[in-house]
Amino acid sequence: MSNNFEILEKIVLTVLLVCVFIAIGQEIFVMIENQKVTLADILLLFIYIEVLGMIKEYWIAKVVRMSYPLFIAMTALARLIIMSAKDAEPIALIYESFSILIIALAIVALRARHLSFFNRDKKED
Repeated sequence: MSNNFEILEKIVLTVLLVCVFIAIGQEIFVMIENQKVTLADILLLFIYIEVLGMIKEYWIAKVVRMSYPLFIAMTALARLIIMSAKDAEPIALIYESFSILIIALAIVALRARHLSFFNRDKKED
């Protein structure tokens, strides 16, 4: 049963990997077709790179650090702000920016938990 699950897991990860490569290729094709590279295109490619990193980490270590989805969310929100800055209500931009700040603070909190200051289990020598 466990071996079947691992095989299914590898198949799904391979499908995800192929899908991400196809999406990257499509985005590059659109940029070539338009003969224009925008900041939104670059941010979308960064999202794809972060997804690739998350797939690679899960493939190797069977663990996904929580910071990967948070970085993806931050980049996606930044892309949303850039793409809709002209048409969006100012308060929506403030909410989206505040969301990025909250996600950034969550990443800092996740990273800070490994500091010795917060690790009360260790005894000082």
